Amino acid sequence: MAVLEIKRYPDPILKRKARPVEEINGSLQKLIDDMLETMYDAPGIGLAAPQVGESIRLIVVDVSAREEEHPLIVLINPEIVYTEGKVDSEEGCLSVPGYVSTIRRANRVLVRGLDREGKPVEIEATGLLGRALQHEIDHLDGILFIDRMSPIKREFFRKRYLRKLKKT
Repeated sequence: MAVLEIKRYPDPILKRKARPVEEINGSLQKLIDDMLETMYDAPGIGLAAPQVGESIRLIVVDVSAREEEHPLIVLINPEIVYTEGKVDSEEGCLSVPGYVSTIRRANRVLVRGLDREGKPVEIEATGLLGRALQHEIDHLDGILFIDRMSPIKREFFRKRYLRKLKKT
């Protein structure tokens, strides 16, 4: 296993819609293992393949440190099939280090996809797990959490964040 480089905003791969995974093979299993090691090393609670430079529909999520009843999740070709309610909560992102903002998301989601062996799975989630699944699936569609901020907050973020990047 290896710790991969996490792509940072404004890297163009983060804005691209990821393509579906067509084959579950050894190289995909290695990528899953590397993504897990990268997520834990960061440390984070979720990671999408585009964040490590692979434009495919693959996510890993582990909120077990905060919500013990939820084990590690690996989802291939995940899709949100149902949402309910709205809730505002603070969010950050490994691809936008050092920045958090309050983001409105669905309170409850139903997500379908395949596990790492290719078996169909369905996850109904609320709380941190629901938020993490929505956040990571957004990455697969080229959406960052900053894209969900109000236009004024987003413009303020861009100016401040890009100015900070230029200084480093």
